[in-house]
Amino acid sequence: MRLAPSPTGTLHIGTARTAVFNWLFARHQGGQFLLRIEDTDKERSKPEYTANILEGLQWLGLNWDGEPVVQSERIAEHRAAIQQLLASGHAYRCYATEAELTEMRERQAAENRAPRYDNRHRDLTPEQEQAFIAEGREATIRFRIDDNATITWSDLVRGEMRWSGADLGGDMVIARRAPADQIGDPLYNLVVVVDDAAMAITHVIRGEDHIANTAKQLLLYTALGAPAPVFAHTPLILNQEGRKLSKRDGVTSVSDFRAQGYTAEALANYMTLLGWSPPEGMGERFSLAEAAAVFNFDRVNRAGARFDWDKLNWLNSQVLHERSAAELLGDLQPLWTSQGWTADASWLEQLCTLLGPSLVTLQDGLEQARPFFERPELDGAAQQQLASDGARPALAALLERLPDGPLSADAAQALLTDAVAAAGVKKGVLMKTLRAALLGSLQGPDLLTTWLLLQPSGEARQRIARCL
Repeated sequence: MRLAPSPTGTLHIGTARTAVFNWLFARHQGGQFLLRIEDTDKERSKPEYTANILEGLQWLGLNWDGEPVVQSERIAEHRAAIQQLLASGHAYRCYATEAELTEMRERQAAENRAPRYDNRHRDLTPEQEQAFIAEGREATIRFRIDDNATITWSDLVRGEMRWSGADLGGDMVIARRAPADQIGDPLYNLVVVVDDAAMAITHVIRGEDHIANTAKQLLLYTALGAPAPVFAHTPLILNQEGRKLSKRDGVTSVSDFRAQGYTAEALANYMTLLGWSPPEGMGERFSLAEAAAVFNFDRVNRAGARFDWDKLNWLNSQVLHERSAAELLGDLQPLWTSQGWTADASWLEQLCTLLGPSLVTLQDGLEQARPFFERPELDGAAQQQLASDGARPALAALLERLPDGPLSADAAQALLTDAVAAAGVKKGVLMKTLRAALLGSLQGPDLLTTWLLLQPSGEARQRIARCL
């Protein structure tokens, strides 16, 4: 099995899901998961995209076997295969100019016909070729496709597949335009076949948008005398409206999900569920290793998989809730440090223990921690609570009894009881007012633990005092 991403952009969620299915199947079968960087698009391929792809796969836990193959380093092998096809008569040089091809396509459109190459230069005589060369024309190289051919294969997801050669758009360009005595840059369908054969790929697992390519590539395998792999075409990832997930839907790259605070475990778990149904009794929360133990294509759906943010958020919250305080600190401390927030490790772990049960994403851990590092403004509800009957007298009574330094939970409870009695108010009044004073809001984590965390530094005293 192989993953063959193009470094023309960051690691897309669709490519990552394809990687997950390849990895799961390879590990289940005891095979190898190989990586090939398809960087033959010279204009759009960039080293930083390659780095992003490799980093994203490693972050997700999709370790590959061996060194990645870099496709652009194999151009000699690609050209040798094209030369073989020319010599065997399976390919030929086409001298049609861009202007001629444009005129052809415009005529087809005017006649409401599907666009296809009309194979006009398939059977040129040597004299005709020489005449075109004398004009200074350059040539693409095209692979002959028999309109009467029927291409069939057994797809692991879709069963028996059948394509007619007449539906493949005419003879296929396999090398870009170049002088007649040269072979131009080899193109996708040709180089994929050559590289898969060289890498001894037994299974090609990719999205259903490659089905037409598969029909063309099977013809190339036959012409080159290479064994064809088994194909599996997985469903596309769709948005909530049933359209292919795109940048218009917001976050689509793995690095974006990571920046939004999703964990590698949750994202990999969720991508496994995008098109695959776990066996009964397994549930929806599992590791990659657990999924690999039972993964097969009998449970991969043909229909498109709709992206469900609620499901991803639930999975991510489960992962975070399972973290120990020390593990959660490892996730959150870089975010806090980026804000200039530092404190004793023991205190930070206590904060993680407090915030952990309410986190959905790691970004929540950034915002929910903010009041513990930066003194918050009082929102409207907090100000209204401070203005209510008995609120300030209750705070004043608590402040009068408040010692310096740390407090135990029992001591804090005793202080609350004494302050309530001294102020002559109900305990609920003091509790709501204390929350408003400490957090600037009536919403937030457990109040007693919040107070005990803010107490040792004197911050609790200062926040209470400012409200009086």
